[in-house]
Amino acid sequence: MSCKTLLLGAAAALSLATAAWAESAIMVVDPYIRTARPGAPTGAAFMGLMNHSTEDDRLVAAASDIAERVELHTHQQDANGVMRMVELEDGIAIAAGATHRLQRGGDHVMFMGLNRDLKQGETINLTLRFEKAGEVTVEIPVDLERKPEAGGMAPGHNHSGGHSGGHSGG
Repeated sequence: MSCKTLLLGAAAALSLATAAWAESAIMVVDPYIRTARPGAPTGAAFMGLMNHSTEDDRLVAAASDIAERVELHTHQQDANGVMRMVELEDGIAIAAGATHRLQRGGDHVMFMGLNRDLKQGETINLTLRFEKAGEVTVEIPVDLERKPEAGGMAPGHNHSGGHSGGHSGG
């Protein structure tokens, strides 16, 4: 076997290993999307982002064909005590081995300029782009009736370890 063949084989194996790492590094749990009311021009997606790797990662962008723009947002309190929604231009950090919850009143994926009404029970595609894990595409159910859970995690809260699935926050 030539050195060139050996190097090409090693490069292919590394590429496959990297792709497998990216697929398993970030896991999306309990996703859903909703609008404030039928016919609303905006919507938001909420979910848990579990980072199973040993390296911190960052959600840097999101994309979907159901809206003119898809942005990463959070709520921040201004100097007057008023909560305002703002774009997170630097993305959302997800610590190694931790889960970061995207939830109402905190970090979330914002859909602006919806190109159609969302219907209860349908599924939309959302592509999340991470600095290290790359792109992760998920199918998200539309749940217009979901209520925030009592005792959910505080906005932007991170916790380490496993995920019980009990934190819907949305």
